[in-house]
Amino acid sequence: MAKAKPDPDSPLLGRTAALPASPGEARLDRVPNPHQDTDYVARFTVPEFTSLCPVTGQPDFAHIVIDYLPDAWLVESKSLKLYLASFRNHGAFHEDCTLRIGKDLVGLLAPRWFRIGAYFFPRGGMPIDVFWQIGTLPDGVWVPEQGVAPYRGR
Repeated sequence: MAKAKPDPDSPLLGRTAALPASPGEARLDRVPNPHQDTDYVARFTVPEFTSLCPVTGQPDFAHIVIDYLPDAWLVESKSLKLYLASFRNHGAFHEDCTLRIGKDLVGLLAPRWFRIGAYFFPRGGMPIDVFWQIGTLPDGVWVPEQGVAPYRGR
């Protein structure tokens, strides 16, 4: 079977890529949506997201769910994985991480609808969950619940 050639407009796809040192160094790539005439929701689930507390430097852990209704573009999944992993050494509060991810993706994709739920595990004995949504979901589009239970030892 012939190996697909990398798309020159998507430099991470089909190439070896190192983990970016920070979100600012990461590159998010997009690819054309072959079904932009159809309303559907794409979901990315990130059960092992990590970042650093900007005060203590201790690691923070979260389960993140990203849902979006694409328009002209889809996020390329390899670039998304590397981008999200780049938060591993990034010091920021939960709210900042969540909104940065959401706004970066919305800026890249210009989706018809977007939401992100970030379910952080306890820091200081209290879990922090952060939610952001933009756009209006069209009538008749089915979106399941994000599937992350309220904190009870997740």
